[in-house]
Amino acid sequence: MDYERPQFFRVMQYADAAAGDVIDMVSGNPDWEPPGALREGLVEYADGDPEQFQYPASEGLLELREEIAARRNVDREQVLVTNGAGEANHLAMAEGLTRDAGDEVILTDPVYPYYAGRTNLLGGRARYVAVDDDGRLDPDAVRDAASDDTALIVVNSPNNPTGAVYPEATIRELVDVAETYDALLVSDEVYDHFDYGDAFTSALAVDSDRRVVTNAFSKSLAITGFRVGYAIVPDWLVDRFRTRHMLTNVTSSRPAQYAVWRALRETPPDYFAENRAMLRSRVEVFTDALDAAGAEYTTPEGGFYVMARFPGFSGTMENVERLIDEAGVAGMPGAAFGESRADWFRFALVTPRAEEAAQRLAEYFSDE
Repeated sequence: MDYERPQFFRVMQYADAAAGDVIDMVSGNPDWEPPGALREGLVEYADGDPEQFQYPASEGLLELREEIAARRNVDREQVLVTNGAGEANHLAMAEGLTRDAGDEVILTDPVYPYYAGRTNLLGGRARYVAVDDDGRLDPDAVRDAASDDTALIVVNSPNNPTGAVYPEATIRELVDVAETYDALLVSDEVYDHFDYGDAFTSALAVDSDRRVVTNAFSKSLAITGFRVGYAIVPDWLVDRFRTRHMLTNVTSSRPAQYAVWRALRETPPDYFAENRAMLRSRVEVFTDALDAAGAEYTTPEGGFYVMARFPGFSGTMENVERLIDEAGVAGMPGAAFGESRADWFRFALVTPRAEEAAQRLAEYFSDE
């Protein structure tokens, strides 16, 4: 599988150039409103003193780091604010591969393509462990794949693209594998607010100096363009992460951090609960229509993606383009996520037109 060039933008560019009306189910950009307190924080910041427009501390605004630390029950010094979860994951993977602890990176199949792309970029060797039909990762399979050459184990729960939520027992076993082989477990938890069954367990629940937790506010606060994320790092890696972050980005956006801090302090739990309920409803409507289309599909336990397989219609880029041109629905090819889901498509339900998209797919495949 070639992960050198992630395919998201290729699909979006093709959809943008299409002649007809196309429903975008490619990107993970939330379509709902950010919290009101976030907008108010931006306005307040814009009216502030000029000195507030200068560099913030490289590790992040103190107030934001304190708020994150309190919410995650960790020491403030372990929190590093980053340019989205993307930078947090990059820092963790770069650190894991420059420790002289091996060059192998254990990834799931299917996998979020950016993990695989970073592995290639950083000179690592990817080893893939297939998940089961429900998207669950068997920790015994990870243990069997691990070796003294294993530098990193990278996981994502709730998962993109499968929607699986890993139970606490799995997380504990994965931490144990990392400790056994002196590897780093990188747990990307960016979809933690979109857990539909209250089954999500953070890797922070396991006390270990071999796990790094990454996260961001891109999805939970509907601000993918703000690029505010964070890493929670073991004490012995804090200085190394901060140095790598400073040399890479210097710091992160000060007004964006301030607005996020305001939103975290003032946004009621109902905001998150209502968005979860909306997405759960979209999943039900969308999968009902997939039933009508005769499709096999995943029912996500978390996140906002559905994978689907249509009889005699494999998940290739060519067929993605056919769906854009002939059905007016843009999804991602399953082949972009790995060999085990090459026959599937991934659809992002972050559009108010999700029900319409499902109807289009049902009509298209009923005519096939």
